[in-house]
Amino acid sequence: MTLSIWRYSHLILAVSSSLFLLVASITGVILSVEPINNKLQPYSISNAEGLSLAETLANINARYDDVISVSQDQNGFVSATVIIDSKNESFYIDPITGDKLGPIIEKAPIYQFATNLHRSLFLKTPGRLFIGLASLLLFFIAVSGIVLIAKRQGGIQRFFSSVVRENYAQYQHVVYSRIVLIPIVILALSGVYLSLLRFQLIPETFITHEIDFDNLQEEPLLDYTNFELLKNTPLSELRDIEYPFSEFVEDYYLIRLKNKEVLLNQYTGAPISEKKYPMVTLASEWATVLHTGQGTILWSIVLGLGSLAVPFLMFTGFAVYFKRPKTNIKNTVPKEKARFVILVGSEGGTTLQYAQLLHSQLLALGKKSYLAMMDDYTTFKSMEHLVVITATYGQGEAPSSAIKFETLLKKHIQKQPYHFSVVGFGSTSYPHFCEFAYETNKLLQTTPKANALIAQVHTVNDRSFEAYTNWATAWGNLVGLNIRLTKPTKLAEKSHKSPFIVLEKTEAQDMIDDTFLLTLKNTNGAQANSGDLLSIVPGSGEQERLYSLGKLDDNIFTISVKRHPEGLCSNYLLQLEKGTTFSASVVANKNFHFPKKAKKTVLIATGTGIGPFLGMIRSNSRKNEIHLYWGGRTEDSLKLYKPFIDNALESGSLTTFIPAYSRTQTEKKYVQHLIKQDGEQIAKVLRKKGCVMICGSIAMQKEVLNELQSICNRYLKKDLSFYQNRKQIKMDCY
Repeated sequence: MTLSIWRYSHLILAVSSSLFLLVASITGVILSVEPINNKLQPYSISNAEGLSLAETLANINARYDDVISVSQDQNGFVSATVIIDSKNESFYIDPITGDKLGPIIEKAPIYQFATNLHRSLFLKTPGRLFIGLASLLLFFIAVSGIVLIAKRQGGIQRFFSSVVRENYAQYQHVVYSRIVLIPIVILALSGVYLSLLRFQLIPETFITHEIDFDNLQEEPLLDYTNFELLKNTPLSELRDIEYPFSEFVEDYYLIRLKNKEVLLNQYTGAPISEKKYPMVTLASEWATVLHTGQGTILWSIVLGLGSLAVPFLMFTGFAVYFKRPKTNIKNTVPKEKARFVILVGSEGGTTLQYAQLLHSQLLALGKKSYLAMMDDYTTFKSMEHLVVITATYGQGEAPSSAIKFETLLKKHIQKQPYHFSVVGFGSTSYPHFCEFAYETNKLLQTTPKANALIAQVHTVNDRSFEAYTNWATAWGNLVGLNIRLTKPTKLAEKSHKSPFIVLEKTEAQDMIDDTFLLTLKNTNGAQANSGDLLSIVPGSGEQERLYSLGKLDDNIFTISVKRHPEGLCSNYLLQLEKGTTFSASVVANKNFHFPKKAKKTVLIATGTGIGPFLGMIRSNSRKNEIHLYWGGRTEDSLKLYKPFIDNALESGSLTTFIPAYSRTQTEKKYVQHLIKQDGEQIAKVLRKKGCVMICGSIAMQKEVLNELQSICNRYLKKDLSFYQNRKQIKMDCY
């Protein structure tokens, strides 16, 4: 009886998973060739492993002026991403000489096809589920096969003894099963693990760093080649290094090693934060290597032979038993009139642009699609599909266009059932990655009439178009639509272009910070306000760059620009002469417009973030209280804006101006220090329904928000989110 149970279990498991295992095994054989082919490429440099990271970076930096990152893949090939002729280029390099060896290996079409088929049967999420289950069944097939062989052979101790030959199929089935047993078990278990990871049944952990920006030091200044970590770490330990984005001390080297991640002060070389990778991360990497053979020829051959054995074992097994075909079922589900409603939660407009791609595709397919912000949620009489595409603000909170969504969702209950899907945009650089998207998903799961089309939130890190289009394709498959998003090269074309003429331009070389002001006139009278965005496409095929507008007069605007040595758009703007006309688009950014009803406003900016505030201050004809806090490097940094500031103070359109300088020889101050210093006054502004507006870097925003939270706790006895929800906190940071 026990033998029959094991035998029928083996049979049922094999029959039920046969088709998927056949596809997975055949594609597995194809994919086993890829790591072998990659490993044989001429990009491996002998004796390079003995180099230290300091020596490696010195060799690379000597050849290239602008290095963004250096990486090492599973094959030991070292690559670099550098800026050459204003464009990012990535290629393999010789870490000893810094010479370019060749382009980054691209996945050949046959491997791409095999990968997609192997992972999901082209069914995306449902297909991944089938393959994951097939991997689990393969493990159970192997276990039941071990039991059957052990019983057949007379015990586990005789497992590898001679096999009695009854017929060809039986004999070959047993013999080859024993040979490939270990690779098959490893393939199955690693496949199950990766599937569990994919469906988040195994929690994926992320390293988070806590940085005390106030205590970052610039002295003692050391050359990076003398950094202890770089000197004492061999190249063989490297995953990748990301160079500091700027010369500010708040930016650092991000170094990922085999077993840990380190943030390194770019001036002193002191570790700012060091975190070891959690076991889940290391286990996931091992599972990937064991399942794919990446970086090793020998194991790839073993995996290839193991995968090749699966169809053979299926053939011989079904020669003894029988086989069964697959079944495949596909479901198609196509406001007042809209069947598809796309809601967007966006802080700066980027998420909206991605949502517009899907919206446009639906319209092109003849579908009735409606695009709106999350705060515009209402009753949609014909809605069958709701898609929420949202960013996350601050500490896992709603972005500015989604603050009222939870209230509106509870208020407007749809009369008809509908399916929903949630896509989260964010960056893993921040601890609350896509948290608002997850909260939105939970909220919808408890909403009457709402049914999840895709159970899991799909996350898009750092605006990855590939990650977004992968979701869109999968979502389209689920609703019966052929969604194929094309990566936009001119996002600004979504808005009407307007001619702008250059009225005035300062020179960047006259400023210590390499910044300059452009005064522009919109010659066709298109409406815009301070805080709206100017979308500029510097060249054919290039993506848009966004600059925050300051409105000085009717159709007269200013933008503040920092020139980057290899920056395509900043150098394009710098070369424009007085009287030159160019085309650009105005992108509305109403969530960052100056508050009309506030009697008191606090403006907080660093560097070029002051740009939109220049226009807001100029338009303060009522002489309402405006307090401007601005952070720069030195007093020389203020020269560009000082005439405007002095004039505004004299006219009364600006009440107070408080600067902070972070590069002075005496007391170094950041703008957050000013906020802390004037906490009681800022609390009074919020208490009297005033507004705080922030424009500048994300790093500055984080520090300022921390101080505002402390101010709210100390003086107002409320959480910062209370004022954010009342739109008393407005931000446009980058």
